[in-house]
This record gives sequence, C-alpha cells and structure tokens, in this order.
Amino acid sequence: ADVLRWNVPVGSGVESYYVRPSGFWQTHVRGAEVLADDDLRERLRALTDVKDLPVPASLHAELRPYQHRGYSWLMKNYRLGLGSLIADDMGLGKTLQVIAALTRMKEEGEFAKKRALAVVPTSLLTNWQREIAKFSPNLTVGVYHGASRALPEDRPDVLLTTYGTARRDAEILSKERWRVLVLDEAQALKNESTQQTRALRTIKADRVIAMSGTPVENSLLDFRSILSTVEPGVLGSLKDFTEQFLIPVEVNHDLRAAEALKRLTAPFLLRRLKSDPKIAADLPEKIENDFFVSMTPEQGALYAKVVGDALERVKKTEKPEERRSLVLQLVMRLKQICNSPSQYEKRTSVEPDSAKAQALLDLLARSRAAGRKVLVFTQFRETGERLQDWIERASGRRPEFLHGGVSIATRTKMVDAFQNDRSVEVLLISLKAGGTGLNLTAASTVVHYDLWWNPAVEAQATDRAYRIGQKRDVLVYRLITEGTFEEKINRMLAQKRELADLTVATGETWIGDLTNDELADLFGAGAA
Repeated sequence: ADVLRWNVPVGSGVESYYVRPSGFWQTHVRGAEVLADDDLRERLRALTDVKDLPVPASLHAELRPYQHRGYSWLMKNYRLGLGSLIADDMGLGKTLQVIAALTRMKEEGEFAKKRALAVVPTSLLTNWQREIAKFSPNLTVGVYHGASRALPEDRPDVLLTTYGTARRDAEILSKERWRVLVLDEAQALKNESTQQTRALRTIKADRVIAMSGTPVENSLLDFRSILSTVEPGVLGSLKDFTEQFLIPVEVNHDLRAAEALKRLTAPFLLRRLKSDPKIAADLPEKIENDFFVSMTPEQGALYAKVVGDALERVKKTEKPEERRSLVLQLVMRLKQICNSPSQYEKRTSVEPDSAKAQALLDLLARSRAAGRKVLVFTQFRETGERLQDWIERASGRRPEFLHGGVSIATRTKMVDAFQNDRSVEVLLISLKAGGTGLNLTAASTVVHYDLWWNPAVEAQATDRAYRIGQKRDVLVYRLITEGTFEEKINRMLAQKRELADLTVATGETWIGDLTNDELADLFGAGAA
C-alpha cells in the first residue's frame, strides 16, 4: 500500500518504476534493481538540462538564440566537470560560442591559477587571434608557434598553438596543468592510433572542449576517437564499443543500438544543423567572413623588398600619371606575393607556398565534409592554374577553371557539370570571365581568394551563388593577408561602407592618388 508502481515502454520492452515514502526511487532495468534518491535524480537531470546564462559583460557580440544556448551548454558542462564536443554545422559560429564560454570563465576567476590552451589548425591561428580580439578584448592571448617559440613567463588567459606544434612539444605542454583544453577542427583526432592523437591526450586539463562540424567523417570510430579525447572512458574499451555499437549500428543498422549510443553521448555532444527549422529561421541568407592569414617567412621577406624598392621609385617620380602607374603596379605585385610567391617570381611550386593557399585547402576540406559546393574567385589566371594543381594534389580531384580563354561550349559544360554532377565539388573562376552572367546556385560556399577592392564587383561575383534559386544559406569567405596592404585597404573600405560612402567603388585607381605618407602607411607595415 505504501508503494506506487507504473510501467514505461522502452524500445520493445517495459521498465517498471516505483516510488516509496522513504524518498527513494527504484527501477528495474533489464532485470537489475536500481535505487536512486532525489539528489541523484536531480544530478542526472542536470546532465542534459540547460538553463540560459547571462551573456558575459565583456563580450562584444550579440549571440543568436542558438549560440546563446550553445554557450550556456558549454558552461553547464564545464561546471559539472564534463568535457564537451560542440559539433554545430559549418558556419553556425562555434568559435564565438567557445570564446563566450572562455570569457565567462575569466569573469568568474577560473583563469586565476590555470589557463586555457587552444590547439587549432595552422591556417586558423591568425583567425583565432582576430576573433578573440574582436569579441573578447579582455581575454589576454599568446601564441606558441614558430621556430623561436617559448612558453611565455607571464601566462596569458588563452595560449594558442597548432596541432603540429602540440604533437612535437607534447612533453613541454603536458608539464603544465591547464584549466581547459580547446581543440578546434577536432576531426584531426579522428584516428586514435596516430601520434597526433596520442600526443594530445597526454596534455593535462581539467576540461576539454572539442569543436568539429564533421564528428563522423567515415565511421563511428572517428566519433569514438574524438569523444574519448573529450571525456576519456565514456565509450568504454574499443572491444566493447565495437561489440555494442559499431557492428550493431554500421553493419546491422540496429536502431535501438543507435538510440542507445545517442542517449549515452547526449550530455557531451551538442549538434545543430542548418536544416533544423529553428536554426534556419534565425540565420541570414548570406554569412560573410573576413578570413585572415599570416604570411610565411618567404612571403614576408619578398613583400618587404618589393615595397621598399617601389616606394623609393614613387618618391622620385613627379609626373602624376607615372606615379599613379607605379603605385598600381605595386598593388598588383603585392597581390601576387600574398597569393603565392611562386606566382610573382614566375616559377612552379609543387606544394602550396602561401598561407592563403593552405587556408583555401582547409576550407575546401571542411566544405566537402559538410556537403557544400564551392566557388573560388581569383583575378589571376596564374593563380587559378596553381590552385588547380594544389587542390588536385590535396584531394585527388582536379577542379575546372573558368577563365577568359575558355570557349563558350566548354564554359557551358563546366557550368552544367557543376550544377548537376554531385561529384563536381569545386569550380575556380576568373573574376572578369565569371563575375557576371552565370547561375551557379549549386554552390553554397564562395571564396574570394584575392580581392578586387571594389564592393560592387565582389558582390556581383558572390551573386553567382546568392541569387534566386538558391535553396541554402551562402557562406562567403574573403581571404586577407594579415599585416599587409590587403588588411589596411579592407579596413578603409569597411569604414567607408559604414559611412555609406562608396566613392572608392569605381575600382582601385584611387590608391594611386594617395600621398607619399599615405602610401608609406598603407604598404609600410607589411615590410616591417
């Protein structure tokens, strides 16, 4: 009489639940009796119960509702002592959500004795620095990378390093005790037998936050490797995982096993897709990203030499037309150097020889994993031809390059294949040849490899994908080399856009009319 019982259907069976006056709950799960008091029940509910937290006071960003929930989820797991794998779709702002969480941690004094270590792909190192400076300027940042790297004596809140450096210096980094270890593009750890994965697992941290838009690329083993780095032991031994989940799900397509895996990993995994109606309703149709990269040492030396020689010639020139011509020639040369030193020097290069090229290859890999077709725009035929070689070498697939020398018939075949053939994932386009008049709505990612510094021309190129008939959001990436004239001109144009003053939209000729001091300021920083 003092026991209330009810049955709950679970899969093809039934679980029986009881409540007693003593306050203990009892349940039979697969024949085993389990007792749990109210405190344990509350703890279990806390694993998946997310309450919105206030946005950090020092965060300079307005979080979209799903981003606010992601930030709150990260902090909930952090406070519970759990690791987190945030696996949002590409373009949903995983970095911002993690930066918001790091900012909250600092505001709560979590970095007083221990700090955060963020391991990122080399191509994202500069972007992480920029994103933190933009969204959370109160977070101090350091970089552990390069030939002369050393751990700073005065530890910053967030220390950035790369996967390659972390692999080589795992012994050094593992001597520190970190408050939180952040792993961006964590699919780099999808194979637990590699030296890279084993090295990262030796780094000691109170919590691990992993970020990946593609947590399962080929097999559930990818997911197991990543999640076992985030929360060691949660998926058991490889033998147990294979027997309980891998074979039942991948071989036998057992829905009950798949649901059991989902329930087991739910506290540690947050996955939102753009196809989710709640997310889609909150997204703009076009998401633009300024993607910053750093010059290689070779690029930096070449850039400085070309700038120094050219500015000396400009200073000695009195005729306005000749002076303007020299300046525009300099702009063209520096663009080539930023794109690829081998392009400027008119030589071949088997491997990518610029940070832009490597960043593009990384973007293409992420887009491929997310099922996104990509348009890549460049002003230079030489750039497009180099990119064809590098992309083929990296992916095994050679993309077509639509430029002024392509016949109308071939051009039509290229467009039809891109629009209709699922295996055609990338199309390279010369800005002049393909900036207008094309309908390429199969693409949902657009990359401007080099910029024309003409907002109208750039928008026309983007509109090859962002137009009537497009059924997906469009991600637009503008590759910009940090510390060069590219960054400064981009900033000038952004300021003019904010002022609704687009007088420079006629092209790049306005650069030739700048004073000597203005030119030195525009080009000189990159030479330092």
